This record gives sequence, C-alpha cells and structure tokens, in this order.
Amino acid sequence: MKNIYLTPQNSSTEIMSNVLAQAQMAANRQNWSELVQCLQQLPVSRRKPDARQQRNVGEQIELLQESENLELAVSLAIEVLVRGDFQDRWDVAKVLPNFGTRAIAPLIEILEDEGADPEQRWFATRILGKFDRPEVILALAKQVQNPDEELSQIAADTLAAVGPQAIDSLANLLLLEDSRQFATAALAQIRRSETIAPLLSVVRDPEATVRATAIEALGSFHDSRIGLVLVAALSDPATAVRKEAVRALGVRPYLDAEFDLVKLLAPLLWDIRLEVCSCAVSALGRLKTDAAATALLELLRSPATPFPLQIEAIRALGWMETATALDCLKQILIDRASREFPPGESPGITELTVSKSSIGNSTKYTVCQEIVTVLGRVEKPEIKAQAAEILIDLLETDYPTLQDAALEQSIALGLGQLRDMRALDPLIKLLAIPDNSIRLHCTAALKQLSTVRARQQLENLAQQKNLKPELKQGIAIALQELLPN
Repeated sequence: MKNIYLTPQNSSTEIMSNVLAQAQMAANRQNWSELVQCLQQLPVSRRKPDARQQRNVGEQIELLQESENLELAVSLAIEVLVRGDFQDRWDVAKVLPNFGTRAIAPLIEILEDEGADPEQRWFATRILGKFDRPEVILALAKQVQNPDEELSQIAADTLAAVGPQAIDSLANLLLLEDSRQFATAALAQIRRSETIAPLLSVVRDPEATVRATAIEALGSFHDSRIGLVLVAALSDPATAVRKEAVRALGVRPYLDAEFDLVKLLAPLLWDIRLEVCSCAVSALGRLKTDAAATALLELLRSPATPFPLQIEAIRALGWMETATALDCLKQILIDRASREFPPGESPGITELTVSKSSIGNSTKYTVCQEIVTVLGRVEKPEIKAQAAEILIDLLETDYPTLQDAALEQSIALGLGQLRDMRALDPLIKLLAIPDNSIRLHCTAALKQLSTVRARQQLENLAQQKNLKPELKQGIAIALQELLPN
C-alpha cells in the first residue's frame, strides 16, 4: 500500500479522505491488517472548534468534512475490533483513542453487549480506559459486577488505572439511587485510600448489599476512621454486613486494647446465622489472646454448638499455638474422651456414617480425633512439649473413646510429628494392640523419634521372658521395620 504524506498542497481533510478510501477498499476485501495500516496513517486533526470564533465558509466546510471522515474512521476501526483476529484488534486498539470521543459510544455498545465475543469486550474495556469521561466511568462501573469474573476484573483494573478522576466520578454516582450499588462495587475494587471517604458515606445505606460491599472494602484499609464503623456494623441486621465486619476486626488485633475485641466478637459466636458464627470463630483464632481462647472453650463446652462449628473452633485454637489454647484443647479432649458409650454402641468415623441414636457418640469421637490431629501439628517450639504431654497422657489413661484404631493411629502419628522422646515408652506399649495398622503407625512414629534408640529399647524388651504375647508380637513387627536398609 502506498503511503500518503501531508504536503502544503493537500489539506489534512483531503489526506484523510484519500486514506479512508483505501481503508474502505481494504474493508470490502476483509483485509483487516491492511485496514489497520490505513487507519494508522490518518492525519487526525487536533484542532478544537470554538463556537465563539467566526470562521469563513471554506473553513466550516472543511471542519464538517473532517467530522464526517472521523465518523467513518471510527466505524471502520470498530469493524476491525468486531471482525479481526487478536493481532488486528491489538493494533486497532492503539489507533481508536486518536479519534477522540467519537469512539466512546460504539465502544460502550460493544462492552454492554452480552452476546458479543468476550475478547471484543475485553478490548473495548481497555480502550475505554483511555477516556476520562463520566459516561465511560459509568459503563465500566456497571461491568464490575459482571458475572464474567475476567471481564469484571478488567473493568475494575481499568477504573483503578484512570485514577482519582474515576473515584470522583464514582463518588458522584453514589448520590444517585439507581447507580449507587454498582458505583460502590466499583469503588470497592479500586483499593486506594481516596475511596475511603466515599465508601464511608454509604455504610448506613438502606440497601444491605451496598453496606456489605462498603464494609468489605473498608476492611482492607488501616485508617483511624474505620474502627468505629466496623464495630457498629457488628449489630447490622444483614448477615452479609455482620460477616464482613467480623472478618475485618479479626485482622486488626491492634484494636483490641481500644475496643476489647473479644467482648465484641464473642457474642457473634452465638449468632442466629451459622456463617457469622464461623467468621467469629476465625476472627477470635487470629487474635491469639487468652481471652479469645477462653471464648472458644465456652463455645466447645456448649451442647448446643453445631458439630461443624466445633471443628472450626478446635482448628482456631490450634492456629493460636499458645499455652492457654492448648490447655483449652486438653480440657475438651479429656471431657469428650472420658465419656462412656452406651452398651452396644461404638464410635463411628463421621456423623454421616451413623444412625441418629449414635450421632452424639460419633460427634464426640470425631471431635477427639480432630483435637489429636491439631495437637500433632503444633510447630511452635515452646509449646511442642505441652502438646506431646497431652497426647502421652491420653495414651496412658484408659479412656473409653480410645477403643478405636483410627484414633490410636492419629495419636501415634501426632507423637511422631512432635518428636518428643518422652513418647518412646508409650508408643512401645501401644504395639501390644493386635492391629497391624496401629503397629505400623507406632513404628513410623518411633522412626521419627529415633530409629537407633527405638531399636535398642525394643531389642532389650524382646529379651524379657515375661512379655505378653501381644506385645512380643508387636515388638517383633516393629524391629523388622526398623532394620537398617
């Protein structure tokens, strides 16, 4: 294609007309790459008409022709965006902003067309980000709530890239009831400190979705204005708002001294909605204070606490990794493990595998196993010994709940992970149980403690003549597994 250059003899309007003629022929042949090359050569005028100035007839005609040419240029560029391949769209995306505000309307039309190709909408979003105009901000804000996560994220990223101007426009949209919800969602995605003030303005909005979105977004900032707002939101009638407030306060332990967070969050453990209770459990677990641990202990002691919430509370105490938290776990473990089963009933593996009459026993057993698992995963050096001591005491006490192979395997596994040498003798005693799976778990734990010391002690015991047959057999199996490779 022959390049056309602007010369003194040719006006920019004439050049544009000639180039567009070639572009139109390329479009007729559906040669999109050639069409883009034509559009790249257009000598777009940067002149802005001023209605207050007088112009002669010739100049007015030229401006009119230029306007018509730009309309055609935009139309051809949009055709490339709709029908070209990725590379064509990529190239034309660099050209379209040169045509000014005329490109906005057709780009918004593509963006809002739910039947359009996702790639078209993606490019339309990116191009619109070049225009700092209210109608563009509005269109992008609407897409932040699009079910298509990728398009929603691109719209949010584009708004964020526009900067403070976009925030100002969105703040104005908050004043309008019809646009408040998606404007709040858009502000929530930008995550810049400039959004705090407009988000604070809607935390008491009549619409629960708006309040929840604002609280969630504000929860990502550490600003002195936000603490009291989060505290107030704990008593919001909407579940979603309470959840977001609990989550936000749970990651702000520095507010504990000012607001006594445990006192505020503990009542939410008994919320009417289980999902709020769950968030409160996690929030208290993150605080890692003795008061928080005590609140979770009270929850676990209550017979009214749902089984899933019990498991979450146990895990939250485990995350704390404090001496008080482990002591709480010990209290619950001893309480549940020491309870007798009714005659003829045995513990099950999960709630779903037992009849209604034995659900309580199954829950008790599963809670015990979860506590054992949590104790075995303690990593903090200063409380590892405490965790090991709890598990060792459990083995050395004849609790009814321990009459289950899976729980004994979990105890052996936990003691091996904790690597406390005090567990050596209790694990060896566990070899007397005539269950190959338990014996193998005990042997694996002995290896983790010390293969050499375990083998020496087992060999010494094997020499004793008064050993019970079950223990003698268990020792033989363990020694076979502990032989050097």
